[in-house]
Amino acid sequence: MSVSEELHADLVIIGGGLGGVAGALSALQSGRTVILTEETKWIGGQITSQGVPPDEHPWIERFGATRNYRTFRKQIREYYFRHFPVKNSQRRNDHFNPGNALVSSISHEPRVALRVLYDMLAPYLTSGKLTLLTEYKSTEVTTEGDQVRTVTVENSIGNRFYLLKGKYFLDATEMGDVLPLANVEYVIGAESQAETGEAHAILGNAEPFNMQAFTYCFAIDYIEGEDHTIEKPAQYEFWKNYQAAFWPAKQLSWRGLVPHTLEPIEYSFFYEPNRFSLWNYRRILDKSNFEPGTFQSDMTIVNWPQNDYWLGPIIDVSEEMKAKHLESAKQLSLSLLYWLQTEAPRPDGGYGYPGIRLRKDVLGTEDGLAMYPYIRESRRIKAEFTVKEQHISGELEGKQSAAYFKDSVGIGCYRLDLHPSTGGNTYIDISAYPFQIPLGSLIPIRVQNLLPAGKNIGTTHLTNGCYRLHPVEWNIGESAGHLAAYCIENHLVPHEVRNNQQLLNDFQARLVKAGIELEWPKIHKV
Repeated sequence: MSVSEELHADLVIIGGGLGGVAGALSALQSGRTVILTEETKWIGGQITSQGVPPDEHPWIERFGATRNYRTFRKQIREYYFRHFPVKNSQRRNDHFNPGNALVSSISHEPRVALRVLYDMLAPYLTSGKLTLLTEYKSTEVTTEGDQVRTVTVENSIGNRFYLLKGKYFLDATEMGDVLPLANVEYVIGAESQAETGEAHAILGNAEPFNMQAFTYCFAIDYIEGEDHTIEKPAQYEFWKNYQAAFWPAKQLSWRGLVPHTLEPIEYSFFYEPNRFSLWNYRRILDKSNFEPGTFQSDMTIVNWPQNDYWLGPIIDVSEEMKAKHLESAKQLSLSLLYWLQTEAPRPDGGYGYPGIRLRKDVLGTEDGLAMYPYIRESRRIKAEFTVKEQHISGELEGKQSAAYFKDSVGIGCYRLDLHPSTGGNTYIDISAYPFQIPLGSLIPIRVQNLLPAGKNIGTTHLTNGCYRLHPVEWNIGESAGHLAAYCIENHLVPHEVRNNQQLLNDFQARLVKAGIELEWPKIHKV
């Protein structure tokens, strides 16, 4: 392998998802130089290349997010007001929601998020302080003792390599891909009760390959009277007849489970009384928000129980096995689409909605599926401190709040929400208190100049379920960027910052000044 070119920066960030972008932004705002790489064509991760609209807590419009994340949300709304014929009545709405989704107060197109993220990074790209490499994947890491020295990245569409050198490195990949390359100690899958003392952890031995389902999302609209039926997918007959042992019906059906009660639930496509509307669930464009005639149809993202893939993991398996599961997950999503178009029962007694149109343009791919699967669970560092169920659970008697972390570097809020897993387990969905992000969860037990910047922090299989959503990932990445910048400026390593009270106070004051909230006001669990 020949290296095409050697690049240097203060901070090298591998992975351009929300955590990677937020980490780059905070380091750049701190005066550092940054190299940011991304495996796909799009930065933004779950909100763009994975096609998942924001999933946020109930207080997001008032508090519970960083200043930079608030800027991002504000610019999403402003983008629509500048470029779309939004109705005047909606222009006066401070909480304008482009898609009026059930799951989000600011559901929007992935392409809009992509443009806003580029706008936020624009001054640094122009100044040269930020070098952005899209369609580059890490292939090799060199280390010396407890230090990472270089990361080599390869272009996915050509034989081109870069050797990246920095003072600090952030692993902001979706699955913690840098960790094994750098020999960073990490955990995968489900820990046992004996290991963690968590009430909902599995009994017996740990199950490393028992991981949450992942999903290939896709975007659709609906044109009544037209036929947009796709070619029958190769694995359609398998998926049409597939039923998991824990599921109340075939996966391609209108029946599923309520995650927190495990009671059967009836879904519907469009709105039906006493049924859960999947069309409105993750809708990213509500045509009624815009001037009449602008759009033929609403537009929604299909990230539903029916296309969650749990037949096998894609982390730390052979390349052949990974490719097999990725292809099967794509086939599941395409089979769901074909079933919706041809066989899904309708309220009028008929079958199929041929007017469903796969919007390939919305996610920028030839097959219409997201560029990257929606990853719910990553490799997780063995950290100085690991967040466990008992720290944040809302089900423990006598608790009024989550555990207080004096080394907090941010906050988040989401239920302990685990989708069905590759070990054959059904949903785990537990109430949680609004929580803090402890600095200790960002610090590897050994390696000194590499930090996690996404779902790869020190959580467990269970607590990862609430530290994985959009505003939390952003906060993790933003704080990791500040930590790297602070250590570079002061010639420190992260564990020194955490374990020296004066340094910790100084670093936390920096975060507060940057608009990062470290504590919640007194509010209720979710």
